[in-house]
Amino acid sequence: MFRKFFEDMFFYPKWYHWIVAILLLPISLLYGTLMFVRRVLSPSKDFGIPIISIGNLIVGGSGKTPFVIELINRYDKVVIISRGYGRKSNGMHLVSLFGDIRCTVDVSGDEAMLIALSSKASVIVSENRNKAIEYAKELGAKVIVLDDGFGKVYIDKFDIVLEPAQVANPLTFPSGPFREFSISQQFAHLILKENIDFKRVVTYENLTSRMMLTTAIANPLRLNRFLPKGVVETYYLDDHAYFDEEDLKEKMLQKNITSLLVTQKDMVKMVDFKLPLSLMKLKLDINNTKLQAIDAYVKEKQNEIQNRSGKNAT
Repeated sequence: MFRKFFEDMFFYPKWYHWIVAILLLPISLLYGTLMFVRRVLSPSKDFGIPIISIGNLIVGGSGKTPFVIELINRYDKVVIISRGYGRKSNGMHLVSLFGDIRCTVDVSGDEAMLIALSSKASVIVSENRNKAIEYAKELGAKVIVLDDGFGKVYIDKFDIVLEPAQVANPLTFPSGPFREFSISQQFAHLILKENIDFKRVVTYENLTSRMMLTTAIANPLRLNRFLPKGVVETYYLDDHAYFDEEDLKEKMLQKNITSLLVTQKDMVKMVDFKLPLSLMKLKLDINNTKLQAIDAYVKEKQNEIQNRSGKNAT
């Protein structure tokens, strides 16, 4: 109930939510100010490799994972570094080595595993991004992509911020969904707005007549506009939560459900389930001009590193 109240306050605020938001406003202003000062004053380190950060200013889903999947297929020897949200492990783990899966989803977390299964890139999960970057270079990375990396101000990188089509609550946490003041977007190299610079394209597999939407993503109501016919029930868990097969089986029997409708992020945690699954597949259609701007950064950074190495050799 507590989580649901704040999720609604962030994404679908009613009049009574604004009362709580205003009461929390002093904390939000202090938090936002501290984050802004941190961003302005923190020095950044050049790791000597092109680093692309895909991030946002708002908690919850904004398309970061599908954007990463679309982007990494443009480059060779890419290593993705993720925090591995929702994983049951700690420390640094190699999820995949250029397409070869090296761990299970409980070690990697759902988003990192989805990226690993969707590409031939390497994927590392780690709380320590600096350590993971050095490890990625040891693996032979030519390009590094930081998943959810806009807040890592201590890393010199090319920052891409994904902006949702609409924002119902413009306040910083805990009054609203913003991790920083919205003016922090000015520090990004690219700001991509949904439905203008990128669009979601949803396709489906194995649809049935009586489906139960079953998902563990942030702000699950955002899926409503993509739901196909045949969804008769919904079952929401906390973001990144793991599913219990017997619990799902019982719910299906109670409601005469013919299949579970899940996202790709959910499915990676259900690969061993003996349950009928229907799939919502999401990909992004990204403005080619924006992609070319990212390509230009990668090429420029690689040339800079090569020139620097040549000068050092002489």
